Amino acid sequence: MKLPRALSLRHGSLRKRLLLGTLAWMALAMAVAGWGLRGLFQEHVNQQLQGELVRQLDQLSASVNLDAAQQVEVLPMAGDARLNAPLSGLYWQVDLLPEQGPAQLGVLRSRSLWDQVLPLPRDTAFPGTTRSGHAVLQLRDSQNHQLVAVSRPLQLPEAEAPLLRLTVAADQALVAEPVQRFTTMLLAALGTLALGLVVAVAVQLQLALQPLDLLRQRLATVRTGEATQLDGQFPDELQPLINEFNHVLGANADIVQRARTQAGNLAHAVHTPLSILGNAAAQDDTPLARLVQEQVATAQRQVDHHLARARAAAAIRATGLRTPVQGPMQARLRTMQRLHAARSVQFVQVGEAAPALAFRGEAQDLFEMLGNLLDNAGKWARSQVQLGVQRDGDLLCFTVDDDGPGIPPAERQRIFERGERLDEQRPGAGLGLDIVRELAQTYGGSVQADSAPLGGLRMRLCLPAVATEATRPASH
Repeated sequence: MKLPRALSLRHGSLRKRLLLGTLAWMALAMAVAGWGLRGLFQEHVNQQLQGELVRQLDQLSASVNLDAAQQVEVLPMAGDARLNAPLSGLYWQVDLLPEQGPAQLGVLRSRSLWDQVLPLPRDTAFPGTTRSGHAVLQLRDSQNHQLVAVSRPLQLPEAEAPLLRLTVAADQALVAEPVQRFTTMLLAALGTLALGLVVAVAVQLQLALQPLDLLRQRLATVRTGEATQLDGQFPDELQPLINEFNHVLGANADIVQRARTQAGNLAHAVHTPLSILGNAAAQDDTPLARLVQEQVATAQRQVDHHLARARAAAAIRATGLRTPVQGPMQARLRTMQRLHAARSVQFVQVGEAAPALAFRGEAQDLFEMLGNLLDNAGKWARSQVQLGVQRDGDLLCFTVDDDGPGIPPAERQRIFERGERLDEQRPGAGLGLDIVRELAQTYGGSVQADSAPLGGLRMRLCLPAVATEATRPASH
């Protein structure tokens, strides 16, 4: 049978499930405890009442006598004052049990009965008695009140003395009232105890689940590149999980490093024969030699391009990547300044990047993307290229502006197509912007062309940023 989503243990809040489960068992335990304690107290009060009735019955038995006229009488006795108060709820009665005929009820009775008699059986057969010599009866008076009574037979020692039945009864309310008071106090005590336990359970759950909140925060630092492993003090129950996770992170980093090494080895292995072929073809000026040179150059660019993509794909699968952007930006500006020094193009940075701004990826890839964009802008610029960066949510957006002729909107998408060159007179192979687009998309970013405030072309490159304290989601 498949559980509904609301009942499945795989869904919902762990804190809520633990709290609701604890509260359910607590409520059940409180209910059972309250029911049991009330039952025990009620039984105790019943036993006390019966014991008091038996004592009154013993006093009544000692006070019954025959007078000089051989009539049954009850001598004055020191008893409960309620026996003299009309309808007080405590009564005694003496019945005559003749040898023949029905019993004569209430030949003598307490003043509290007033004009009533206890509704005892009129047959002369006396019900079975307990070991203590009395029977316990349940009666109802004329007002339909529940009574509990104790009764015993009495045979006076005189020769002509008749058989008597002595009964002492009390209203069941004498039991119900203390039981009700006890129930009220019990409910108040159990309610206070339950409230204290709920607070204790909530505090305990909060303290017990705090390590999970810390674990989530540490995982966020690994995801955003602020840390390479899970650090911190965790309970013994969580420490094996932390150790295994750190082992996985270390193994993942090793895999990425081996992938980079193999990519470098492949590049080196392919580069050598390509260089030999290119040098050999350069020594001849035949059509075949020129074709070989052209194809060798194309193959070299293809190798560089696909190795860059493989490196970026491996990098984004790694954790703990963090590249502050200010250093690569300054380095690329200095390189481009020297590369285009012959044309006197100035490469400047607009504003200084905050130290907290960091790219969540490889530094080599950031160098390559910025280098290609700045180099392309330098080829078209008349006198100036500007580089800036801003944070936009979870992204870092770099802008590269030039003061060149610009590109019509209809032609801007073409410049990202592989091998596409809008001006054959300009140097280049038409691969730089395609590599930038491929790398940006591999990281989950984008690059697009627009109009620059300088009058030329603006290239806007957006890449994933490392989360900072201001952008990281708050803990709950």
